Amino acid sequence: MAALAAQRCLNHGEREAIARCVECRGFFCRECITEHDERILCGACLQASVTKSAEARRPLVRGAVLPATAALAGMLVAWFCFFLIGRGLLAIPSDFHPETIWAGRWQIGGGDE
Repeated sequence: MAALAAQRCLNHGEREAIARCVECRGFFCRECITEHDERILCGACLQASVTKSAEARRPLVRGAVLPATAALAGMLVAWFCFFLIGRGLLAIPSDFHPETIWAGRWQIGGGDE
């Protein structure tokens, strides 16, 4: 504590320092120091901390948009693949399998007589 009593504020040389910033390790007076997130910080370190936390929150928006865009693109690709498969199945001529259950008497027009 004796070392702190002999220190002066880094910003105001005529004032006695009351605390030391945990980030930059500088000594500061009551006006220049503040408590933020249970830590004692000077004004410059507080500004840097707030800027870092604001920048850390921004990717969350990108993090939510990217998976939604990827899911939408995946559904579009899946729909296109099924569309092409359906077009291919419709292109098969009807006489490809003439003796199947689908070509029974009921379909040809006979029915039960």
